[in-house]
Amino acid sequence: MGLSIEEQKAVERFRKTVVDPSQTKLVILDFWAEWCGPCKALTPVLEKVAADYADKGVVLAKINVDEEQFIAAQFQVRSIPTVYAMFQGQPVADLTNARSESQLKGVLDQLLAQLPVQGGTADGAAPQGPSAEELTQFVKMGEEALSTGDAQRAASIFAQITEFAPDNAPAHAGLVRALVQMGEIDQARQVMEVIDSDPRLAADAAIAPARSALELAGTRVDDGELAALRTAAQADPSDMDAQFAFAEAAFAAGSRDEAADTLLAMIAADREWNEGAARARLLKIFEATGLEDEWVVGVRRRLSRVLFG
Repeated sequence: MGLSIEEQKAVERFRKTVVDPSQTKLVILDFWAEWCGPCKALTPVLEKVAADYADKGVVLAKINVDEEQFIAAQFQVRSIPTVYAMFQGQPVADLTNARSESQLKGVLDQLLAQLPVQGGTADGAAPQGPSAEELTQFVKMGEEALSTGDAQRAASIFAQITEFAPDNAPAHAGLVRALVQMGEIDQARQVMEVIDSDPRLAADAAIAPARSALELAGTRVDDGELAALRTAAQADPSDMDAQFAFAEAAFAAGSRDEAADTLLAMIAADREWNEGAARARLLKIFEATGLEDEWVVGVRRRLSRVLFG
């Protein structure tokens, strides 16, 4: 077809994420970019509508125009967000101007009445939930929301997934981490109790970061005690116990930069202190936050410089 190797790869990715699902589903195709403010405002609306209409055969596919320039060019995308409804590999409606939940649902209702989209069963039985591939996509959306600090939206996404798929370990883990980030520790513990009541769910490797997040949240103190711990740590940088206590409390309180700075300074001063407790605590923070989180990536680089010069 005269395409370069990279263009062929882009076409194949688009086929798997959009064209193939659209053979039976109605795909909301969202062209966006990280730097686009209106895109970020529209994202939670699209995600909520897609989740609400999942049992009717609607799925959401997101195309980052910076990463998929060839695909964006084929659709002649000139501004973002640009949103289409796709069915059987073809655009069937331009949804770009439908920015509110009610507007989107109105257009989708019209399309679903006209197109043979496969959603629920025709015999009146309970509708089928999202496919495994769709659930994976929703988990990814939740993780993206969590990594950008929007814990409330992440919790909403993960909670919806657990309703559709009670055995989905990544969703349960994400819900715990989101609740911890919101400061809803009691609710997070309740979710962990549900997880622990299912041996297969509890043993899943995806649950480990949630356990770490809940463990770290156990060191949360009130503002007065946090201030006292900070003062004690600043008064004597050589007091490792004081440094460690402040780092734990700072992270639990949401001051992760202070926690990381303190732990890195401890490692630089004496990496073997208390059998490497500072490094172990920092690694647990990484696990609880998410290894792909941009903040974690940056702190890991700083840790490498401390350890290896």
